This record gives sequence, C-alpha cells and structure tokens, in this order.
Amino acid sequence: MTTVISHFSALRAIRRARRAYSALSWDSVDSEQQAQALASCIPNNDAIDFGALSILDAWNEDDSELLDLLVSDEDNRRPDKRLLQHILTAPLPEGAIMHVEADIYATSPAVTAMLCSKNESVAKTLMLLMELLGTYSLPPGATYPIAHDDIWPKGDGCAATGDLDCLGNQSVVEQQNETRYEQVHYKCEPATTIEELEAVARFAKSSSYTSFRTAVKLARPGSASPAESLMFAVLGAPMRFGGFGCCSLPMGGLLLNYRIDFDTLAVNMSSGIPYAICDLYCPAAGVDNEYNGIGHELQNARIHDGNRNNGLKAMGIHVLVINRDQMKDLVALEAFAQTMHRLAGVRFRYRIKGYRKRQAAWLNALRAGIGLAPV
Repeated sequence: MTTVISHFSALRAIRRARRAYSALSWDSVDSEQQAQALASCIPNNDAIDFGALSILDAWNEDDSELLDLLVSDEDNRRPDKRLLQHILTAPLPEGAIMHVEADIYATSPAVTAMLCSKNESVAKTLMLLMELLGTYSLPPGATYPIAHDDIWPKGDGCAATGDLDCLGNQSVVEQQNETRYEQVHYKCEPATTIEELEAVARFAKSSSYTSFRTAVKLARPGSASPAESLMFAVLGAPMRFGGFGCCSLPMGGLLLNYRIDFDTLAVNMSSGIPYAICDLYCPAAGVDNEYNGIGHELQNARIHDGNRNNGLKAMGIHVLVINRDQMKDLVALEAFAQTMHRLAGVRFRYRIKGYRKRQAAWLNALRAGIGLAPV
C-alpha cells in the first residue's frame, strides 16, 4: 500500500523539505511508477503511517486540518474522518507525482500549486507560484493560515521572529512588526520551473483552475523573498489586474535578481565590488529597483549598498530604492512605475476606469497570499 499526499498536505511537506534541506529532495518517478503509486493508495486504517507523515509535516495530530490524499477512483476511498480523499478524473501529466520516502508519495510542486489554487484568486495563486519558482520558502506553519485568509504570523506572538534574516538589535516589539511585514522565510533552491508549471497549466482545463492558468502566465523565476515577489507583482502585473504594467516594457519587462558585471570604472567606484545583483531590474529603462528591507538598514549593509550603488551608477544604471512604507503606498508605487516607463521611452497611461480601486484590491490580495494584513 502507498500513501499519495496532495493539496495543502503536500504543500506543507514541500515547505518542510525546502526548509530542512535547502532544496526539494524528493525523487521523480516515471509514468508507470506514478500510476502504480496512485492505484495502490487505498487508505485503510493500517495503511497510513501518520507518524511518518507528521515528521514530514504533511499532517499534525494537533491540527484541526485533515490529511489530503489523492486516490485513483471511488473504489479506493475509505471512510476516515481524518482524511480528505481527492480524485482527479483526467490522466495525470508526466511528473505529477514524486517519491518522498518508503511508500509515501506526493504531488509535485507544480501540481500541488494547481490543486491549492482551486477557486482561489489570481493574486494569491501568483504569490504561491513566485515562492515555488524562487529561492525562498515560507515555513510549513504558514500554509493553513494563509489558505484560510488569516494573518500570519499572529501579532501577539514572537516565536517565529528569530527565523527572519538580519533582524539586528531590535526590540521584541520591533521584531514582531518587521516579521509581520517581511515574513519569515528560508533560503533554498527553486522547487519547480516555468516549463513544469506551463505543462500543468495545459492539463488544468477546468474552470476551477482559471486563476492557476492566469498566474502561470504572470509568474517569473528568481525571487529571493516574499517582499521581492510582492514588489514584482505590484509593479509588473498588467493594469487590468491592478498592477502598474511594467512587465509589458521592452527587453523582458522586469527581471528578478539579475546580475550585472561591473567594468573597471564601476569596480573602482564601488571599492572593489565586481558585480551587483539587482532585486528587480528593468533593462529597457536601465533601472534597478531595490527593496530596502531589514537587512539593508544595518550599518555595514548601508556602507555596502552605497558602494554597490556607485558601481551601478558608473554602469549608467539608475537605482530606485523602495522601502517598506512605500510598498503600501499606491501613489509612490505609481511614481516608480512612471519613472521606469519614462526612462524606457514608453508612455504611462491608464486605459481602465477605477484603476485605484483595482490597485488597492490587487495589493491586498497579494499581501493575503503571504499572510499580511490589508492596508
């Protein structure tokens, strides 16, 4: 007997693996193994190792959440109040299921994202895709609060604040405030690729997965934090969604964590820094949009950032710094977008009505996708 976890149980396990190993250590299986694993998933009482699933963070007996399982057909369902048993009627695409350990399998990150996106908003789905494509992961504990549109982490606790990179010498209250904005995250390798997501999007033909198909078209690889994903989605998304349309600019629109190698003059101006990694680079405008998070406010970081920015200026690149407060200010964000359009030689113009309401709704939906409160 096998166990095939799916939906939010699989997403928790994905986040746990990326946190523990800095990469998804699961193994791909061929189509035959995939079919065998699914056919053998018959959740009898003695067939599921809940202890092993708890270690994998796919299930926790202290949670009120049920274990999501994928079964091949109605005949394989078993009555168990601890389980949510799902059936996908269409044949699964290649690579839809991965081997985790022993007799435990899970849906792949791309398929898991599709399943978790059912009847969700485009914005919320986009933030999940940016995470899976990026070099960071939210903790497993964030999965269900975000799924239920709750704020995470809660403001009355600080247990998670110690996991955030570069908190500095802040007080506990300051750390809580920063954590709620920056969000706890872990550095890791990407869990999926654009190509894998596109393949699953071709499979996801149901109207329930419209948001997933749309989000796949908007998503880009390379984000290194929830804040960078938020900055990209706000500035880059088409205006009809509530973004500022910068991804439509020539030469690729916006590129996440793009490397620029310095010439001799730039190296000298930067006091020996050989290259810069741009948070959000707009090639057509020659603009590096930098998110000014907690780590940038430390003394050593400010010195490094100043030297780095000198090097970029020597390369003819404009550096725009977006701070945490500005990421909540639509007027300020519009000014950043207008600047990039002007430098790219493209007119910035709204062709929709009620654009500010759309922008506010888009921003808040994106924030909900990473557990942030609305603004």
